[in-house]
Amino acid sequence: MTASFLHGRHAVVTGAARGIGAAIAASLAARGAHLTLLGRSAGPLEQLSASLAGGPHGTVIADVAEPAQVQAAFAAARSARGPVAILVNNAGAAESAPFGTTSLELWQRMLSVNLTGTFLCTKAALPDMLAAGWGRVVNIASTAGQKGYAYASAYAAAKHGVIGLTRSLALETARAGVTVNALCPGYTDTELLRASVENIVRRTGRSPQQARAELVAANPQRRLVQPAEIADAALWLCGDAAAAVSGQSISLSGGEVM
Repeated sequence: MTASFLHGRHAVVTGAARGIGAAIAASLAARGAHLTLLGRSAGPLEQLSASLAGGPHGTVIADVAEPAQVQAAFAAARSARGPVAILVNNAGAAESAPFGTTSLELWQRMLSVNLTGTFLCTKAALPDMLAAGWGRVVNIASTAGQKGYAYASAYAAAKHGVIGLTRSLALETARAGVTVNALCPGYTDTELLRASVENIVRRTGRSPQQARAELVAANPQRRLVQPAEIADAALWLCGDAAAAVSGQSISLSGGEVM
């Protein structure tokens, strides 16, 4: 891949302010993409934008679970930087609870941000890709969507839904020059994981070190996945070298899922 193989491509990254989203945004910017960074807080997005190669890049504020906000955000992104060629659906949230104490509100929150948000953003971006005859949709799912986890039924159900959406849409766009894939990270060293550690400590009384070790043990390589590793995989999926790859749910988990 050349250093600027995405030159001129407009990429929207949701949940871009931190963690996996920020790593993917940096990787795409370094390869020449023009970015729109989407999130719910202006400050972190603007700070990230200022640090990226090839700037200035755009920022838009939206809750991905709110249809009107998504439509307005994508209209603003399109007006500023042209049709959307790449969409990375990274925005998400993870909450855990035993099934018996999983409330309807928790269930709906997990479906709204993780699954409905992916649907709404894809719905907003896809017409541009179909009109151009080229596009890339990269959905950030999870190993929870491939195998499930105890005490995370709502989150796992939402991520299973993301994988199902990925497969179905890939079939619809197979002849249109648009690929749709899901990346499924295992436990990744992000702020979201640190919140999970705090939840385990609060729920079980284990120390933070014990809780972190429990998560690390799920990975056969006995380590946490790094955001840069997810970004490298996303970058590959966005290039022409991965033109034949569509409808896949790629596990980035050190062999936890195979």
